[in-house]
Parts: sequence; structure tokens; C-alpha cells
Amino acid sequence: MEILLDALLDSVKMLPFLFAAYLLIEYVEHRHSEKIESALAGGGQFGFVPGSVLGLLPQCGFSAMAANLYSSKVITLGTLIAVFLSTSDEAVPLLIANPSHWKSLSMILLVKLCVALAAGFCIDFVFRGAIPAAVRGGYTGSSESVDCHEHEEQDSILKAAVKHTVHIFVFILLFNLVLGTVVHLIGEETVSAFLVQSGPLQPILAGLVGLVPNCAASVLITQLYAAGSLSFGGVVAGLCTGAGVGLAVLFRTNKSAKQNLFIVGLLYVLGVAAGYICGLFA
Repeated sequence: MEILLDALLDSVKMLPFLFAAYLLIEYVEHRHSEKIESALAGGGQFGFVPGSVLGLLPQCGFSAMAANLYSSKVITLGTLIAVFLSTSDEAVPLLIANPSHWKSLSMILLVKLCVALAAGFCIDFVFRGAIPAAVRGGYTGSSESVDCHEHEEQDSILKAAVKHTVHIFVFILLFNLVLGTVVHLIGEETVSAFLVQSGPLQPILAGLVGLVPNCAASVLITQLYAAGSLSFGGVVAGLCTGAGVGLAVLFRTNKSAKQNLFIVGLLYVLGVAAGYICGLFA
């Protein structure tokens, strides 16, 4: 009962901030998603710049939109990777819901923006010749023929925000219950020792978790970081590879399995590398 009560109290404290964050997110997604799509599709050879910036907006459908546009040859590989790297899925609202981590949130977003910009530029310009032409993407397709909004719900802004809040609240509560039970049964010292020993591997492991195309992955990574169980390098790696539903949409819309696996591998390598680099300075 003590574990349950502690988990419930810790989770309930986040609810007002979590709901406010999702209310703002739903407003942006309902009112400005078409403008965001136009900015991304019209970016041309420098599309990685708006892609990196717009990817920071915490709306889960943006990576799916980018995957659709890439599969239709509207945007380049550099733009797609930039969007995937800058996307954080549920991490932003979760950290907004915890005022003590607002400074960490700003640092994470700044790092992800820099990583996305650097990766997009290198892929589309510096190493363009080394990438097969079929994988580069391009501007031969038309965004008018792409349905980028098939994921959107027809709910009102308020109803959608409530649904998202309840959904993520359940994830947070379950996480706090599991973490509290583990610490109680195994002991805090044992858990701490395990985390210290696995420290050098955290970016590698977190990067793998981030590849899971589900919001549960970003919730797990963010909550582990907020609880002090995951290093800054680990959370950067996990959130850089965490493209949300974008990877699932890519495999559904892009017919070449080899291209898709190459993109996943590239995303993973870049995310883990960013995590290790950040770990050197954190």
C-alpha cells in the first residue's frame, strides 16, 4: 500500500502540468498542422533546417508526416533524418510536467536541434555522393498526393488533450509502481550499483529502446532520466533514435526494406554517437 500510495502521489503531482502541455500540443496540431506540412515539403535542398526546428514541436504525427513525404520523394534523406533526430514524442510534455527538469528539457532540445542540423547538412551535402541515389530522396514527388493527416483524430482539442493526458498518466503510474517495487524488493543500493556498472552502455541500450515505434519507449526513457537512473548521454541517445510512429509509417509507405533498414541503422548510429559525445561533457 505504501508503494502504491507513493506512486499515485508522484504521478498525480504531474497531472496539471501534463494536461496544460497536451492542451497546447493539441491546439498546434489541430490549427497549424497544414502550415507545418507546407514548411517541411517546401524546404527544398535545405529542408533539413525547417525539419530540425519543426521536429522539436511535441506532436506525435510530425515524424509520420516526414516519413510519408520521404516515401513520396518530396523531401530528402537528410530532411527525414533531421526530423527523426529532433522528434521527442512524449518526452517534452513529460518534462514540462516536472518543473524541476525544465532546465534539462531546454538542454535536451538544444542538443537535439544541433544534432539534427549537423546530420541533415552532412547527409545532404558533405556525404551526398557516398549515399546511393535511390536512398537520397528528392523533390520529384508532390506533397499534394500525400495524405499526411491520416493519423489525426476527429476529437475536439479539449477531448484529445484529456485522452492524451489520461493515456500518459497511466504509463507514468505503472512506471512509478514498477520502479518503487523494484527498489523495495532489491534495495536502492543494488539498483544504484547496477546503473553505475551499466553506465558506459547506457547510450547503446537507450538507443535501442528509442527505436521502438511506440510512445511507451519515450515515456520509459524520460521517466528513467527524471528518476536519476539514466545519464544525460543515455537520454540524448534514446530520444534521438526515438522517432515515434515515424519508423512504423516509413516501413508501411516505403517499399524498399533495404532502404528502411539503412535508415534505421543510420538513425541508431547517429543517436548513439550523439549520446556518447554528450556524455563527455555532461
